[in-house]
Amino acid sequence: MAFDYLADPRNRPQWQSSLARVEDVDGEPRVGQTWIDVTGPGLRPAMETTELDRPRRWTEVGTWRGFSATLTLTFTETGPASCDVEATMGLRGRGLRAPLAAAVGVLAPYAVRGDLRHAAGLLSQ
Repeated sequence: MAFDYLADPRNRPQWQSSLARVEDVDGEPRVGQTWIDVTGPGLRPAMETTELDRPRRWTEVGTWRGFSATLTLTFTETGPASCDVEATMGLRGRGLRAPLAAAVGVLAPYAVRGDLRHAAGLLSQ
């Protein structure tokens, strides 16, 4: 249940604090699915699912104006209806954007962990 909820971009605004909404979702979750994240600050990265190994692993890549970010969620079953979710992410910037990407990349995992805790709370209801 957690895998399907987290891998579907339509659910993201419910649990991801930086999102206002998603737009242009291309079909159902699958490798190659694309969408646009519309963030609170107004950024609009183009997103794509690059790995979907249900129920174990899901990866997305987002690009926006010389930046790219990769997020991988790895799911480990801990019981009949529960799992642990480990997030791994990387943020890169081209050229002069590289130092900013490195700085934001240090802080971003904290936001991702907070978002995943929020998603866990929603799923446990």
